[in-house]
Amino acid sequence: MNVADVAAEYLAVGANRQTGAVDWSQEGILAFGADRNIALWRPNDSVKRGITALLSGHTAPVKVVKFLPKIQYEPSTYMITGADDHCLRVWKIDPSASKGVCVQSVQEHSAPINCLAVLPTAAIGSSAFIFVSGAADASIKIWRFSSVGISVLQTIKTSPKYFPLALALTSLPGLQSAFVLASAGTKDTIQVFVASPDDLVPEFRHQVTLSGHEGWIRSLDFVSETDDPLSDVILASASQDKYIRLWRFHRANGPPGATSDVSHDPTAGALLPGRSLSNKAHQFSVGVDDVTVTFEALLLGHEDWIYSARWHRHARGMLQILSASADNSLSIWEADPSSGIWVTIARLGEISREKGATTATGSIGGFWTGLWSPDGKSVVTLGRTGSWRMWSYSEEQDRWIQQVAVSGHTRAVTGLSWARSGSYLLSTSADQTTRLHAQWKAGGNTWHELSRPQIHGYDLNCIDTLSDSTFVSGADEKLMRVFSEPKAVAKLLQRITGTTGTETDIDSLPAAASIPVLGLSNKAGEVTGETDAVDPSVEAELSSDVEAEAAIKTRMAMLEEATQPPFEETLSRHTLWPETEKLYGHGYELSCLATSHDGRLIASACRASSVNHAVIRLFETRRWTELRPPLPAHSLTVTRLRFAPPDDMFLLSVGRDRKWAVFEKQHRDAKGAGEEETENDDGLRYELLQSDPKGHARMILDAAWAPSLQPRVFATAGRDKQVKIWSRYESLGGGDRTNSRGGFILATNVTLDKPVTALDFLPRQSSQKDGNLVLAVGTEDGKTRIVRLRTDPDEVVVASISEIPSELSLPTAVLQLAWRPTRQDTDDTASELAIAGEDSALRIYKLNRI
Repeated sequence: MNVADVAAEYLAVGANRQTGAVDWSQEGILAFGADRNIALWRPNDSVKRGITALLSGHTAPVKVVKFLPKIQYEPSTYMITGADDHCLRVWKIDPSASKGVCVQSVQEHSAPINCLAVLPTAAIGSSAFIFVSGAADASIKIWRFSSVGISVLQTIKTSPKYFPLALALTSLPGLQSAFVLASAGTKDTIQVFVASPDDLVPEFRHQVTLSGHEGWIRSLDFVSETDDPLSDVILASASQDKYIRLWRFHRANGPPGATSDVSHDPTAGALLPGRSLSNKAHQFSVGVDDVTVTFEALLLGHEDWIYSARWHRHARGMLQILSASADNSLSIWEADPSSGIWVTIARLGEISREKGATTATGSIGGFWTGLWSPDGKSVVTLGRTGSWRMWSYSEEQDRWIQQVAVSGHTRAVTGLSWARSGSYLLSTSADQTTRLHAQWKAGGNTWHELSRPQIHGYDLNCIDTLSDSTFVSGADEKLMRVFSEPKAVAKLLQRITGTTGTETDIDSLPAAASIPVLGLSNKAGEVTGETDAVDPSVEAELSSDVEAEAAIKTRMAMLEEATQPPFEETLSRHTLWPETEKLYGHGYELSCLATSHDGRLIASACRASSVNHAVIRLFETRRWTELRPPLPAHSLTVTRLRFAPPDDMFLLSVGRDRKWAVFEKQHRDAKGAGEEETENDDGLRYELLQSDPKGHARMILDAAWAPSLQPRVFATAGRDKQVKIWSRYESLGGGDRTNSRGGFILATNVTLDKPVTALDFLPRQSSQKDGNLVLAVGTEDGKTRIVRLRTDPDEVVVASISEIPSELSLPTAVLQLAWRPTRQDTDDTASELAIAGEDSALRIYKLNRI
């Protein structure tokens, strides 16, 4: 089988909400867990391309990611990942190409892996490292990494039993072969294990237990106080009790370390009644040396759980801590030079009265992790929506400035629909959001999420566009919702994408949209007068019409002045589309919908186990009424509906009952005597032309129409691993009515090795000699193939089959495929294919020589 000439144009996926599921390499690559993939991103590149690669291999969500220290004379970088599949994987990353390959997979744990820690320097020889893993099997494993792979050196069972959530590993001051391991998790204490320099193979033994926290401990991080090799080591611990504690490790026969008198610490008065600070010294021996561990400082300021606290040494030599909290803030801490008291020197994020809460707009929910860039000039944090936020420090302005980051769905992508002009792509997901993706012209035609039209309370299942400014979506709530583009978003898209906009007059569009408290509908809002702007972060608490009007005006101004893709807080709050209609009629969750090419009809179906509910309902878009009676054909859930291009002459349906059905458009002259005519309903009625109750041996999962008119061709595919191509034949003049009008017969079929889950025909005929029809085929194992068909009036034959390279394949099922509509400014030898995956990722691939 040939390999298709393809390149990834856009990769979008949300990050897993895990504190340890991200790391930033010295080469500038940020790697994070995204469902069962590992996404690679270069945040500080001059061109904001976003995610450059998705590495597949794990079979469950990735929880921890760690880069290993650079190995001398080795051009590649190594990375360790752990996941809910109980496996550790070793990846070899090519920093120049931002690509990677898995070189080893090991399963020694018997439960999900929660945390990793890596020794920052070589431990055994010049290219061997020690790293540690902790898992939900209440065990900690010590590993040796070398060029030949990884192997277990030691297993520690936690006692008293707890699940490790955080680990930190370092060398003791002045004793480079004596290693300290700190472990904490689902208890309020920190256990310290030490490996003696006398050990030929490092063996960690429990030495002390540090108490003081009053909640689970989420993060641990070691740092040397100064660059002096004999310097004290300080451990930072972050807990759900809302505090960060610092612990000093001091070698007794080394130089004297700094001390802290917590009795005179002014922050001590901020503790709740009954709490006290202790400066008890814990002591243990390592060979002939004694080491003491003392409580150093308590950092107060966060108002909710603290998920991470990470060290960085500033260029001035000062130590800084970056902390991320469920109170929606990212704080940078530094010790005051005169008093030694730790204070917040910068606070980034959101200000809200609802700390850690979840709102309809998804903008609240806390930060799950914070990370320094290798040079300390940038920081990133992860929010509840799976999107990243990034700030870079400007020395000229002496402040942190927010930068364009990446975002994506956090659950399976269930639906795709291109704008009729091809200017943007809409995606829906089981994460209950609809997202709009388009190209940023000034940013090098890179793809970004530019709007979040719908944030819902139900899982979204299907979507289709009615025009460049209107779309309809269906969810698990049994009805469809129609949305229209607001004025602010329309102007934003024009500015960012460089397009001329929609066919609708922008001034006639609603100003903006918002979600009422306890509501599911996006309500349109208008600005009628001059009002003072208010902080949009407290919009949910506004009560007066004047304040609400001011908030709408503020949102419009923010979008209309934007010259780059919106940040996450803007996307989730200010880019909603107002809902214009609701369409009722189905008795169960929506399974699929389709809109006609002229935008006059919406066909829909719901999940069903009987003939009564498996009907197809048609809605006309002039008065938004249902055309009755519904169309019966199936006995189980209809899985896909498609109108035939370009004239909507036929409506195709396929279902779980293994049947396909074709309905033909009826015009007024086809009405029977006495049949009622409705004004402007010409071409809106359909009647069953043909059905095949045994179209496939198993359920049919998708179908698509080819752009050809002579002959008319459609394809069906299902769990029987077959793609069947059906071609129109002329009237047979037979006895039954169906055959007297002609129908469709099987022209050819393609047999694959896995169930076929998605299909889509290129919306134009190809100019290539080896086939004029191009069909994209996605399968349950994540592979995508390009099938070329050659047609003539008498036959349809398969000309060739090519496959998208394995490194670009999905780890799970392809759920939907959608070719970008042909545009005048596009080279007709290249086309873009959008792929919706069960792995939460949205991909856009550019295929050449199509």
